[in-house]
Amino acid sequence: MALKGNLKDFTITQLLNLVNLARKTGTLVIEGSGDIARLIFRDGKLAYAQYGQEENALASILQRSNKINATQYRILKERAANMTDKELGLLLVNAGYLTQADIIESLQVYCADVVRRLFTWVDGFFHFDGEGELPEDRILVRIDLENLIVEGSRQLRELEQLQEEIPSLDMALKFTDRPGTNIRNVNLSVQEWRVVSHVNPKNTMRQIARFAKMNDLEIRRVVYSLLQAGLVEVVRPDGAPPAPQARMFPTTDRGEQKLLVNRLISRIRSL
Repeated sequence: MALKGNLKDFTITQLLNLVNLARKTGTLVIEGSGDIARLIFRDGKLAYAQYGQEENALASILQRSNKINATQYRILKERAANMTDKELGLLLVNAGYLTQADIIESLQVYCADVVRRLFTWVDGFFHFDGEGELPEDRILVRIDLENLIVEGSRQLRELEQLQEEIPSLDMALKFTDRPGTNIRNVNLSVQEWRVVSHVNPKNTMRQIARFAKMNDLEIRRVVYSLLQAGLVEVVRPDGAPPAPQARMFPTTDRGEQKLLVNRLISRIRSL
C-alpha cells in the first residue's frame, strides 16, 4: 500500500485505523510544523516509533521510564556506546539488572506516547511506504492499535470543543481584576502553574505553549480551566493592531443605507 496526503484530509486516527484494518507492514512518516515522526508497523501492530531528533535509544528510554537511574544511564552510555539496542537489552537481562518484560514495557510505553503526541497534529503531510525496511539494531514491539485509535478519537473531539471555546492561540492572557484574589492561594496543577508563570498581555497563548512545551490541546485545556476559574481573561496582545471594526452596512452612502433598512423592514413584515 503506497499512500501519501495531507493531514487535513486524513487524521492520524484514520491512518492508524487504515493500517490496523488492513494489517499492513510498513513505515508511516508524518511531517508537521517543524517536526517529523516515523512509525513502523508489522502486520497492523505498532512496532517502533521515532519523534524528530529525540533520543530514543534503549538506554534513554529505560531512564525515562525510571527503570535505570541517571548514574546507570551515564555508565551505559559510556560502556555500551558501540552496542545495538538488542545487544544492550540482552546484556542487561543476562546480568540480571532487568527482565525482558521490563524492557518491552518501557519500549511500548514510549512508542505509544509518541503516537499520542501526534493526535493533535492537524497540519502537515504523511507518506506510508509498504516497502520500508525494519531497523535491525532496534528492539521491536507489538502494540495493538485499537485502544490508541479510541484514545485519539477522544482527543480530537476534545480539541474540536476547545477550539470553539478558544478559537485562536494568537490572543494573549491577562489576570482578571478580582479584589481579594491571590493566585498563590489557588490550588493549581503543575501544568497550570507553568502557564500562569507566563501570563502577560505581551505573550500570546501560542508563545506560552512554546515556553511551557505544550501542544495545542494541552494549552487550550489549561487555558480553558483558568478561564472557567475566572483567573484569566483573553485579550489582544500588546502592540497588536486593533481589530477592524465590523461595518453595520456594506456601504457608507446614506441613501443606500436607508434603502437597505427599508428593504429589511419589508422583508421582516412579510415573514
